[in-house]
Amino acid sequence: MNVSRVPLAERLRPQTLDQLVGQKHLTGKGSILRSAIEQGKVPSMILWGPPGTGKTTIANIIAHTLHVPFYTLSAISSGVKDVREAIEEAKEKEKAILFIDEIHRFNKGQQDALLGAVEKGIITLIGATTENPSFEVNSALLSRCQVYVLKPLDQQDLVQLLTHAIEKDEDLKKRKINLKETEALINISGGDARKLLNLLELVVDATPQKNDVNITDDRVMEVAQQRIALYDKKGEQHYDIISAFIKSMRGSDPNAAVYWLARMIEGGEDVKFIARRMLILASEDIGNANPNALLLANATFEAVNKIGYPESSLILSQCATYLASSPKSNSATVAIGSAQSAVREHGDLPVPLHIRNAPTQLMKRLDYGKGYEYSHNYENNFSTQEYLPEEIKGTAFYDPGHNAREDELRKFLRNLWKEKYKY
Repeated sequence: MNVSRVPLAERLRPQTLDQLVGQKHLTGKGSILRSAIEQGKVPSMILWGPPGTGKTTIANIIAHTLHVPFYTLSAISSGVKDVREAIEEAKEKEKAILFIDEIHRFNKGQQDALLGAVEKGIITLIGATTENPSFEVNSALLSRCQVYVLKPLDQQDLVQLLTHAIEKDEDLKKRKINLKETEALINISGGDARKLLNLLELVVDATPQKNDVNITDDRVMEVAQQRIALYDKKGEQHYDIISAFIKSMRGSDPNAAVYWLARMIEGGEDVKFIARRMLILASEDIGNANPNALLLANATFEAVNKIGYPESSLILSQCATYLASSPKSNSATVAIGSAQSAVREHGDLPVPLHIRNAPTQLMKRLDYGKGYEYSHNYENNFSTQEYLPEEIKGTAFYDPGHNAREDELRKFLRNLWKEKYKY
């Protein structure tokens, strides 16, 4: 085979939505994105999902379907100058699409350079990211884009891709390929369709032309270990190892936590990604059981951003072992979840008049703020007045966890609210 040919994943890149495997919630019949494409009314968007799930492919399909000019930039190698040049070219076209891969790598200045063109409709922006856009895309740009979340491809999707490649690709059809096992192909590719197909081709190329190609797990591992690094911070291990890291800290095992941390550090994982996940865990899984955990996690996030590797490994280790060794509580997580459920169930309940703000005379005449009891004017700086809307009064969303710190909070709240809430 000609090793200089276009990679298999690129040869088989879908040209239509019907050819796309996975993402039916976005591109299936009647789905929101498919409807927008079919109507020719595609908004600027951010496609957020794991590697190899179809972000670039969807962007290409949109451009191909709408028959509009299509410009591509990579945030890794492009700067503000490249963005502005693309926008200037787009001004001379109609309904041009600008696709930016890994848009989370653009800094604020680079992202700001897109704002005007998106607002004026000079371009339809399609950004692709593997990172949470709430953190990595500035709010001004994010507010001008729809965010579509791509799901990881499941095993059925991935096997379908392999079978399709073997049956339809012109090069692979020339070989007798027996797909006997798929577990190794799927595991090593980490659910990344691009890696999966290129790994399949790698195994085929590693088999002499005169021989049948028998794809077994052992054969895939043999070829892969020669050519592919076993830690890929953009593949499945990125997600599996961060999951193991988080669950080890949640499970109060500092030894496992620091091991998985070391795996990420050795693999060159982004320090901000690791620190951000610890920052979330400090509230989600520790919370008021140890409020200092959030302070240390925040300090860690700030510190590693300033220092980088290799010194950041020390700071990350300190924080990870501290969080793992802290008492745990998810009471704050449960509280906000319960409160949000109440909001969704009851809608926008009116704020009780006595705790409304009354900055104008009209509002005062409408009884805004009337009867409000200023807590500091009462014994123990506390009044038993109602703060919730009438429809849900007396609802206890926060139930302190059973740990030393929250037991103190429980006792404090019980003494205050003994007539109202059952703490």
